[in-house]
Amino acid sequence: MAKRLKILVVRFSSIGDIVLTTPVVRCLHLQLNAEVHYLTKASFVSILEPNPYISKVWAMRSKVSELKTALQAEAFDYVIDLHKNLRTLHLRLFLRATFLSFQKLNIEKWLMTKFKINRLPKVHIVDRYLAAASSLGVHNDGKGLDYFIPEQAVVDVSTFCSENQRLLAFVIGAAHTTKRLPTDKIISICQQIVQQADTKIILLGGKNDYQNGTTIANATPNVINLCGELNLHQSASVLQQADAVITHDTGLMHIAAAFDKRIISVWGNTIPDFGMYPYVDTSNFVVVEVQGLSCRPCSKIGHDACPKGHFKCMNQIDESLIVAEVTA
Repeated sequence: MAKRLKILVVRFSSIGDIVLTTPVVRCLHLQLNAEVHYLTKASFVSILEPNPYISKVWAMRSKVSELKTALQAEAFDYVIDLHKNLRTLHLRLFLRATFLSFQKLNIEKWLMTKFKINRLPKVHIVDRYLAAASSLGVHNDGKGLDYFIPEQAVVDVSTFCSENQRLLAFVIGAAHTTKRLPTDKIISICQQIVQQADTKIILLGGKNDYQNGTTIANATPNVINLCGELNLHQSASVLQQADAVITHDTGLMHIAAAFDKRIISVWGNTIPDFGMYPYVDTSNFVVVEVQGLSCRPCSKIGHDACPKGHFKCMNQIDESLIVAEVTA
């Protein structure tokens, strides 16, 4: 009997990027019958532990060298490097395995952010991740992203909305300010939605979004602020049960895509051309953005404030497009 392949998948961060690697994990396990391990930062282990396609999740706290002896003992056949940074370079120095990595497109992203020269391929990052494992015979199974919610984290949304109400999840958070709609704009969107449809809106985000969420909820009927009140799995449970999701370019957008939700994705300083738009059928999501700005994209990640000071990429978002997509 042929030896079962043992493969280490590496992605250190962050929430969305890790969720976007799940098709690779699934395909390695199901198509190759591989024993799949996953190395990530300790703060993201909980995302992966419920995944049935992963045999073991390795938690890095500060440096990969802290796991050197244990990882060497596993004798991996392959390492699928889906981060491609200095830490994974360090892994190459002490793991005797064949390394396969994805195209990170750093030069293309730099050209786009600095000079607005678009050399980016029209390929989603999921397909770039899968291409890293293609030499092993792995192919895209077309089953999308995975996200597994532990039973104890399931949220009973019936405590928030009646059976006849539509449930809208509005992800108001994002890691960087320039990825987030201004609070007054979110209030206006919520007010227009509840005026036109019998909809309960649940606001999702982290602890840092709690105050904004409170301001929004206090200004609008039928809006509930759960920012900072739920852990990630619980937030995912709300997304799973929502009829539609409004979201910035953030990790919860990709979790919503894993549940094949109707997604209205709102983009500020980043652009879908970077290849991280919702990985669902194109008929199931819409991109809302301000096109034609000479300053956009200003970063492949984001800023704490608009470098130009005007924040046109969010201030000029057409609210009516978002409202129409939700209330239609």
